[in-house]
Amino acid sequence: MLRPKIPTMPTPTGRVSQPAVVEPTSVVQHTPATTTPVAQAPSSRSTIQLTPGSVLALVGGGTAVVLVVGTVLVSMLLAVAVTAASVAVCALVIRSLAASQHRR
Repeated sequence: MLRPKIPTMPTPTGRVSQPAVVEPTSVVQHTPATTTPVAQAPSSRSTIQLTPGSVLALVGGGTAVVLVVGTVLVSMLLAVAVTAASVAVCALVIRSLAASQHRR
């Protein structure tokens, strides 16, 4: 009843081909006959030059992002704390009402 069932490997169907034989090839280095100077192609990557004004703008932007994200996180934490406090007050009121009904 609890014997594991081991899957069997299916037999291949259709035509089975032999693996291809890969023969090694030789590498021949070709040296150019003439030594003419080759002009370098212009680089497609442009360099970024930071001026003091752009550095100041980057620092200001980063500071603004950090302040906004911090404000959002603090407000979410405050919302959770207010919700927890209101649930606790509701629980105390319900407990008090239930206890006062037992006394009557």
